[in-house]
Amino acid sequence: MSNGTPLLQRLFSLEGKAVLITGASGGIGGAFATAFAEAGAVVGVHGRDEARIMATCREVEAVGGRAVPLVADLGSVPACRALIHEACEKMGRLDVLINNAATNRRKPIEAVSEDDYEFVVTTNQRAPYFLSQAAHAPMKAAGGGKIVHIASINVFYALDTVSVYGMTKGAIAQLTKIQAVEWAPDNIQVNCITPGYVRTPLSKPIWDDPRKASWLRARIPQRRPAEPDELVGLALLLSSPASSYITGQNIVVDGGVLAGGSWDRDGDY
Repeated sequence: MSNGTPLLQRLFSLEGKAVLITGASGGIGGAFATAFAEAGAVVGVHGRDEARIMATCREVEAVGGRAVPLVADLGSVPACRALIHEACEKMGRLDVLINNAATNRRKPIEAVSEDDYEFVVTTNQRAPYFLSQAAHAPMKAAGGGKIVHIASINVFYALDTVSVYGMTKGAIAQLTKIQAVEWAPDNIQVNCITPGYVRTPLSKPIWDDPRKASWLRARIPQRRPAEPDELVGLALLLSSPASSYITGQNIVVDGGVLAGGSWDRDGDY
């Protein structure tokens, strides 16, 4: 039923929806926060640094949105469950969960310590699993919802010194499929966005290294990193009514990296 509402608005509006974005205090998460607010959602802005969270909240409010600051360290399962509970309590509901928070420690495999391993796995793999688990009940009770995981091109393209990070992102891509199958009867769509090389605080050491930055640009057909805003359109699609029949998918946004290369142009940057 249209009720006189224009088609595009019915498909893409998030008016009245509550969205929790983990790792929303900058980079990709910060870009998502303002975009979702502009689409009409109440935005739960999660992070560990209160000052950075409040900076994102001010950006949300600057575009006329409502932001709910949520400070939490996702280092334990109880903390993940508590974050979902707090988000539901303060926003009144939970319609969309964006599992964006991530971390990395770049080391060769033989140098990875048990602490390195646990640190990366805890944030990148365990937290999204138990956040999603906790979000399932309120979404089911409300008649449905959306979960969007943020993976990495390391799901498909291996790079050295990121073994644990790549492993966790591969796990998230597979978790997407399993959750989509299990929760389809509850009208919960679960999808994954796999960014290529994006200019974010986490990737700053790479783009600040002339040798590594040149190597990357030579392999990206568009010859540049993505900006966080360039992931917004897909995130809005996967969080809106427009994606009601899209679930279990891993969609790559990489400037053409996985599409292939050029005999004539690779190496020119």
